[in-house]
Amino acid sequence: MTERITEFTRSGLVFPVVDSGPIDGEIVVLLHGFPQTPTSWAAVSEHLHARGYRTVVPWQRGYARTATPPRRWQYRSSELAADIAALLERTGPAHLVGHDWGASTAWLTASSYPHLVRTLTAVSVPHPLAFLRAFLRSDQALKSYYMYLFQVPFVPEFLARRFPSRFEAFLRASGMPGPAIGTVVDEVLAPGLLGGGLNYYRGMPFTAVKPGEGTRIGCPVTYVWSTDDIALSRAGAELAGEYVDGPYRFVVLDGVSHWIPDERPEQLAGLIADTAT
Repeated sequence: MTERITEFTRSGLVFPVVDSGPIDGEIVVLLHGFPQTPTSWAAVSEHLHARGYRTVVPWQRGYARTATPPRRWQYRSSELAADIAALLERTGPAHLVGHDWGASTAWLTASSYPHLVRTLTAVSVPHPLAFLRAFLRSDQALKSYYMYLFQVPFVPEFLARRFPSRFEAFLRASGMPGPAIGTVVDEVLAPGLLGGGLNYYRGMPFTAVKPGEGTRIGCPVTYVWSTDDIALSRAGAELAGEYVDGPYRFVVLDGVSHWIPDERPEQLAGLIADTAT
């Protein structure tokens, strides 16, 4: 595809896109997580561009005013994956990468729309069924305490805007670097867009991912997990490969927090490129 993509549409929503790098390069679609934006992929993108790849990074559902539906059921996982499938229909089959919620969406996109995904690199979050199994049999439920708090409508985003220093402290405690926190405040909290990201958690009760056909991944997959991730247990990380039928690699980064794209952009770009080769 030799034309830049500035936006794409689906179901009346308009999703802005950051399309950069060599116009004739193989396309890598990068999906951000909560509570970040395409800016979180800027450093990784630069390293991918240096390797000859073109990067396409959408503002996902809930993070752009033109793509923020009001109901929590509109953020169920099938809708999130269908959004990305619509983008991939524009780009053509591409290498798909996701971090945090972007990883969860990437897993589901690769299993539901296999003809559109050439390779998958999932960062931090394991396959949804691996996460569910870990939730039931490890300390994952304890690590996910914040998910219960986020179910309360309106209150978390109100408190974050009323007491921004506490919100920033929450992010800092998770290991997010200072510059990344500043970007979240400027691009998500200050414009009043935090509620859209929180709706990913509020849409979870409307999500049904069941074992069986349509949940397995056939393309080459690299899953990257870090030992200092306070939100994701090793139990789920070790189960992720059970849902991959294609070539699979599990990479553990020692001493790195949940925010791998921010902390290790060059290393992550190398892993993405290795998977795409």
